[in-house]
Amino acid sequence: MTLRPLFPLSLALTVSLLAACSHDDAGKGNAPAPASVSYAAVARGRVDVEGGLLKLSMPRDGVVAEIKVHEGDHVHKGQVLAVLDTKPTQLAVNAAEAEQKQAQAQGRLLEVRLKAAQQRASRLAQAASAGAGDGQSADDARDAAQQLQGELDNARAAEAMAAQKLDAARYELAQRSLLAPIDAQIVERDIQPGAAVSPQGGAAFVLLPEGARIVRAELNESFVGAVSEGMHATVVDDSGSGAPTLSAHVQRIGTVFGPSALEEDPMIRANTRTVECVLAFDQPPPASLRIGQRVIVQFGNSADDHRPPAKPGS
Repeated sequence: MTLRPLFPLSLALTVSLLAACSHDDAGKGNAPAPASVSYAAVARGRVDVEGGLLKLSMPRDGVVAEIKVHEGDHVHKGQVLAVLDTKPTQLAVNAAEAEQKQAQAQGRLLEVRLKAAQQRASRLAQAASAGAGDGQSADDARDAAQQLQGELDNARAAEAMAAQKLDAARYELAQRSLLAPIDAQIVERDIQPGAAVSPQGGAAFVLLPEGARIVRAELNESFVGAVSEGMHATVVDDSGSGAPTLSAHVQRIGTVFGPSALEEDPMIRANTRTVECVLAFDQPPPASLRIGQRVIVQFGNSADDHRPPAKPGS
């Protein structure tokens, strides 16, 4: 199988140089030159993490009172990253707590009065039935008890509303703190204590999730039919740093064509249609492999095209 020509000339040259270098190294010591390796497709790509970097804004308007973390720190889900000034919301919580206590006290008082009124109405009704009391007095006592029952119902409704108001105030107080939604590393911090911030003011922190690294490759439309899910691939550093070649396999292939984002030549970029191809590494990549790093992805070859991906630890 022969290598199909790539749309970016620079990419084709890069692959040729990589192949030539490997042939030169293997040819040292008068060893026979190996047969040239043919790939089903070659594509540009970049190292990423599933979902990408996470940008967090402060959940409410306010003034930053305290920052709990620094760039480079590893944080856990639920850990506090920064806190806004809590005095206004704390005052609202205190007021809601006082309102709830007042409603509860009013309800307890009405419960006592209602119990006494019901007992009085019951005694007067029994006396009127026995002919020893005034029927009008019994009716008045019953009406008074019913009126107190209505007041108690209103008091209980007010108590429930006060409880909801307190919950809302406590929720707003909690929103004055920004928490880490996942385990991650702080890669950027863009706020300082004393700064006025808002949810619309941009990201306060940029987090790198503690997830598996992947490669997002731009598969040219002419190569889509040559690549399939599960296909073996090799990932080569595009910077020329001499980093080791890594083994990977195709995890999924996109269904929507779009413009190239990795091609530097604007003329080529404007006339190129690509599909995103996501690859997973067969082994955990080294820590030196950074998010955003550009790579060359070589899909399959005559020897191992469509072989199953290696299992971690094998």
